[in-house]
Amino acid sequence: MKTPGLLAETIAEFLGTALILLFGSGVCSMVVLFGTGVPGEVVKGGYTNIVFGWAIGVTMGIYVSARISGAHLNPAVTLALAVFRGFPWRKVVPYTLAQTLGAFAGAAVVFWNYRPAFANFDPLLEKTAGIFTTFPAFPNALSAGFLDQVIGTALLLLLVFAIVDERNQLPGWLTPILVGLVVLGIGISFGALHGYAINPARDFGPRLFTALAGFRNNGFSGPSPVFWVPIVAPLIGGILGAGLYDFAIRRWLPKN
Repeated sequence: MKTPGLLAETIAEFLGTALILLFGSGVCSMVVLFGTGVPGEVVKGGYTNIVFGWAIGVTMGIYVSARISGAHLNPAVTLALAVFRGFPWRKVVPYTLAQTLGAFAGAAVVFWNYRPAFANFDPLLEKTAGIFTTFPAFPNALSAGFLDQVIGTALLLLLVFAIVDERNQLPGWLTPILVGLVVLGIGISFGALHGYAINPARDFGPRLFTALAGFRNNGFSGPSPVFWVPIVAPLIGGILGAGLYDFAIRRWLPKN
């Protein structure tokens, strides 16, 4: 069998991350654009739908890309694997770019699909950028959102490292389902303060799309720009969570 090269790996990362946004921003579009509660109108779910949609997107993205690229789908995962598992540093930037572009493309397809609904619900694109990217619940207390992202991504990497650790001997076919459940759990438990991006590419790629597509209030400008929080905090949290797993758990597991 031909070994996939870097091009194949980045294509897999692109497609896997795009799937996350297709399901994630897709479900947010359903809930926000069709969930106005107008009498006689069918409300298309709520927060429960949202956390399940994102979890399904992550699960399917992993199934599509795992055999080719390892299904990082997240710069925080790529960075942690480079620091703790010997992932080649020369691949960190290409993977990150592919993930970010995949998230951008996924957001663009969702917007293209739901364009009539956006035109009806928010014709000036003033209040719907949150369908694609995350914002703090308390704009005047960014430190709360920053801490939230650190903790959420630390949980993600702690549990991902536990799930994929060959010393734990978990069946490989369960990996996508278990990681999807981790994302579901983080969304249920840590979703409100800053939208549980826990993934710089998943947040920055769609945010860049919103800016180019003309969405206002996209987090790049204003008195308190927030775009950097879901980039910096997940990278820090990922290293902390991965390091905690290796220090507290992995070193005690049998190497064979």
